[in-house]
Amino acid sequence: MSDISAPMSEQDALVTLMIAVSASDETIKTVELMKIERIVTYLPIFKSYDLDRLKQAYQTVFELFEEEDGIEALFGLIRSVLPKHLHETAYALACDVAASDGRLDEIELRFLEEIRYELNIDRLSAAAIERGARARHLRK
Repeated sequence: MSDISAPMSEQDALVTLMIAVSASDETIKTVELMKIERIVTYLPIFKSYDLDRLKQAYQTVFELFEEEDGIEALFGLIRSVLPKHLHETAYALACDVAASDGRLDEIELRFLEEIRYELNIDRLSAAAIERGARARHLRK
């Protein structure tokens, strides 16, 4: 079992970003929490991830969102930990969490736009990632 107070890992950064997307509209929905848990449980990138670290990731997001420049600090933290080759992965996971409840609020859309900008995701890649998330979470 890893130490919760250990420095943020790449996996922590991905989890923190997913939680931030969920919290961006000030309402964390159960379906979003379940989506984050499924992602962390089943995707290969999280194979060795200690689920006990989820609590620390939630705490980090909530503390940062309470600060005046918390969103900038969040992105700075994520960029400092997450290698460039995982930026599209981070955006894809964020899109999946945002789309998991079947609708995107304006604030979630703006937050996703900020993620694209902060992680330097090009428009074509972003469009493909977004289309995939819509297709996976389409309701009848």
